[in-house]
Amino acid sequence: MNIRPESPKDHAIIRRITADAFAPMAFSDGTEADLIHDLRKEGDLILSLVAEEDDTVLGHIAFSPVTIANRHDGWFGLGPIAVTPDQQRRGIGTALIAAGLTWLTDHGAKGCVLTGNPKVYGSSGFESDPALTYRTTPTENVLRRILSGPAPRGEVRFAPAFERDQGA
Repeated sequence: MNIRPESPKDHAIIRRITADAFAPMAFSDGTEADLIHDLRKEGDLILSLVAEEDDTVLGHIAFSPVTIANRHDGWFGLGPIAVTPDQQRRGIGTALIAAGLTWLTDHGAKGCVLTGNPKVYGSSGFESDPALTYRTTPTENVLRRILSGPAPRGEVRFAPAFERDQGA
């Protein structure tokens, strides 16, 4: 498997993989593929990686800036992340997360935050922290991974494209 930055020729397949991966998820509102497009268009898609085998894209991960306590202080949001349904549970998502976190570390990021299931993201070093909040999301589902420095405290706000999707 090869993990590399997206290129323009990947945009359509990223959209399809994301839509297909999120379609069966009860928590999905169906906007995840549009969200990636909006992040890209607004300049907030800081890192966009694809995983491919035999020149076939199997997965995608996006990272964008976040503010915590109204400050952008080197923290980034992970998501959406998607793997084509027939290739899930092969470690592709885990590999994408690891590659993204390595890139963020190499570029001086302090950490990464997401909302999700701690059982899914715990194996990648994410943990809940009651000092971080996001809207009405239960604090056990607001997860962070520190890359350097102290743990942040306060309300997380994702890039504007996320906030629009949340009714901001």
